[in-house]
Amino acid sequence: MLFDTFNRQHNYLRISLTDKCNLRCFYCMPEEDYAFMPSSQVMQAEEIETLAKLFVGLGVDKIRLTGGEPLVRKDVARIIQALSQLPVTLTLTTNGIRLDQFLPLLKEAGVRSLNISLDTLQPEKFSLITRRNEFETVWKNIHAALAAGMHVKVNVVAMKNINEDEITAFVRWTKDTPVHVRFIELMPFDGNHWDSKNVVTYKQILQTIEQQYDVVKLKDELHDTTKKYIVPGHQGTFAVISTMTDAFCSTCNRMRLTADGKMKNCLFSKEETDLLSALRNGEDVAELIRQTILRKHASHGGQFAATMEAIHSETLQNRSMITIGG
Repeated sequence: MLFDTFNRQHNYLRISLTDKCNLRCFYCMPEEDYAFMPSSQVMQAEEIETLAKLFVGLGVDKIRLTGGEPLVRKDVARIIQALSQLPVTLTLTTNGIRLDQFLPLLKEAGVRSLNISLDTLQPEKFSLITRRNEFETVWKNIHAALAAGMHVKVNVVAMKNINEDEITAFVRWTKDTPVHVRFIELMPFDGNHWDSKNVVTYKQILQTIEQQYDVVKLKDELHDTTKKYIVPGHQGTFAVISTMTDAFCSTCNRMRLTADGKMKNCLFSKEETDLLSALRNGEDVAELIRQTILRKHASHGGQFAATMEAIHSETLQNRSMITIGG
């Protein structure tokens, strides 16, 4: 088992398969001429499987595959099939563009839950945010996943003057569709020019929804990152991931492995441990994992100030979101 110095057990691993993506969302991948990692620097399929087995041996029982966009990786099917043989709950975060091509494989691999990113219900605004004209593809594939019996969570990064006017429209969508919308507070990463003034907070999201709907609070589980709600009579639910204003660090059970094999014990940690080089050099990777967990800070990688307004994003030391993994 992996425990940190705050007695938090870590059993959830997020593995980024690639930093490549077929969208260009400005809050994740701000530069159009972004330089992708060379293939020699990226974990190979057998290395991913080996590292995943090491984590499972240390108590991991849930693995989420992320990117970039994981489904653009050429050998993603091989990776999914290999990891599906491990005694874990296997899940995936995707932008949905190539999802229809992989639904049969995902079902065969035992994947029952998907996180799909969709920040707007308006095609024109989708093109503005993502710099690509793929709204109809994503919309179609979300409903294809629902029809295939998948538990679908839709990730919505809430941003002032961008999509805050659509919050109630997303909740309205849950009335007749069993989709689980998750509003995410905008977070600072390298290159995304984050400013606290652009964050739509948990309280603001909830107040906006309560102006039109009566809502009921649902029970949150121990390691949930979300605060879950339902509008009575709706098939779906909504939730808020309040990373910036009401964090959930005290029960964190998550670890991250970047596409180039660096372990991050927190999304915002500036420190990383190079597991891939250690694996290739025949070192004791399991011990490196244990030591990395023991260095985990109490919250936010030890980088954030007490209040969101006091954060200066230009002083934070981290990667861009696309190089960490969603």
